[in-house]
Amino acid sequence: SPIVAEVLSAKGTPAICVDVDELDIITDEKFQDATVTAENETKILGKFRDEKKTMVVPGFAGHTADGRVTTLGRGGSDYTAALVGSGFDVEEIQIWTDVSGMRSADPRLVPDAERLDVISFDEAKELAAFGARVLHPKTIEPAMRKNIPVVILNSFRPEDEGTTIRAEHIKQNKVIKAIAHQKGVDMLSIESTRMLGASGYMARIFTIFAKYGVDIEVMATTEVSISMTVNKNKKRDKAIKKLGAFSNFTLEPGQTVICIVGEGMRHTPGVSGRVFSTLGTAGVNVEMIAQGGSEINITFLVDDKDADRAIKALYYACIS
Repeated sequence: SPIVAEVLSAKGTPAICVDVDELDIITDEKFQDATVTAENETKILGKFRDEKKTMVVPGFAGHTADGRVTTLGRGGSDYTAALVGSGFDVEEIQIWTDVSGMRSADPRLVPDAERLDVISFDEAKELAAFGARVLHPKTIEPAMRKNIPVVILNSFRPEDEGTTIRAEHIKQNKVIKAIAHQKGVDMLSIESTRMLGASGYMARIFTIFAKYGVDIEVMATTEVSISMTVNKNKKRDKAIKKLGAFSNFTLEPGQTVICIVGEGMRHTPGVSGRVFSTLGTAGVNVEMIAQGGSEINITFLVDDKDADRAIKALYYACIS
C-alpha cells in the first residue's frame, strides 16, 4: 500500500497510505473471521474525512477494542472496501477482481453461464453465502445500510461492464436468476422422540454449538428430527459427542449445498416443483431441503458425486 501511494503521487495523483492502526476498523474477537458492528462502521477513518489526497487503505485487517489485530477472513479486502465506502458515504463501491462480475452459475461447470448485469442486495447475499466466491458475504451489509451500489469489475478486462448490486428488487423474465453451490459440506442429522412437544430442546442443541463455536448454515426441522450443515472446526466433534447424551445423530460428509436464487421467485407458484422434477429427471437424490425467509431462494443438499449433474440440469432447465 505505501508503494502504491508513492506511485500514484509520482504520476500526478497526490496520495497517502493510511496505516492499519489508523483505520479504526474495530471488530469483534472472532479472530480470522472478524466482523465490524454497525455502530463501529460510523467511526472508521473519522479523522480522515477532510483529507484532500487519494487514500490508499490496506485491506483484510482490523483490531479489537483493546488493540489486538484481527483479520476479516477470506476476501476480507472486499469487506474493507465496503466498510470504508460506507464510512465515507461514497456514491459507489467498486470491487476489482479477476472475473467480469457475477455469473448465473459457476463457469467451470457451465461455461456459457450468463453474466448478471444487475442483482439486488438480497440476491447477492444469498449467492455469496452459498459459494459464489466472487464476493465476501459480509461485503453487502455496510453497503445495504447506506444504500450504496456495489459494482464488481475485472482488473484484467476493465472495459467489461461487470455486475451492479443495488437495493431495488429487480425482477427479470427469468424467475430463477442464478445458482450457487458449495461442495464438501458435512450434514448432521439429529433424532429424538424427546423433541416431541418439548420446550427448550432446540435451545439445548444450539447452546452446545455456540459453546464449541460450531456454525450452522442450512437447517431443516420436523417434530422429532433436525438436519443441518455444520462447519469443520477443531471442537466440532466434542460438540457432537455432547449431543449423544440426549439424542441419536448421524454425520454425513461429502454433501454439496445448492442454492437457487431469484427475485422472481417471490409469490411465483410452481418453482419448487420445477426444480425438484428437474433433479428427479436427472437422477439426483435430494438429501435435505430448506427455504429462506426471504422467499428468493431454495436451498438443498445433494451428494458431492451428483452435484455437477444437478447444477447443469438446473441451469439448462430453469435459467438458460
